Amino acid sequence: MIAVDTNLLVYAHRKDAAWHEIAYKCIKQVAEDNIPWGVPWPCIHEFLAIVTHPRIYAPPTPLQKAVDQVEAWLESPSLVLLSETSEHWPQLRALVSKGRITGPMVHDARVAAICIQHGVREIWTADRDFGRFKGIRTHNPLLES
Repeated sequence: MIAVDTNLLVYAHRKDAAWHEIAYKCIKQVAEDNIPWGVPWPCIHEFLAIVTHPRIYAPPTPLQKAVDQVEAWLESPSLVLLSETSEHWPQLRALVSKGRITGPMVHDARVAAICIQHGVREIWTADRDFGRFKGIRTHNPLLES
């Protein structure tokens, strides 16, 4: 299974994003496919925080439109929402300790730990920081065209 990171969700949603067209096509493709794909819950939370933030986007996405977007993704029958399991802390502890992860990268370690716990083989992201986490491959589908 692949998982999709926040940045691809944001780019797919925001028509004013430089990567909108290709990100939209990527998300549409996985959402309409029968192969399971995942989105970690923290990425849903972060998506909502980013697209509705007036200091990030002017104008920001109205809250209801952002909520509607999440609900549209949730309609994908092949979507698997990923969350922490009882093994989350040992996995997160190992990732932050081995990678010497601090500050904002702890969020990325959390997402990586959740993905690893659910058997995600690859995370689709434009964030190169995920390459620091052993146990999961990264793929940037924005660079394919």
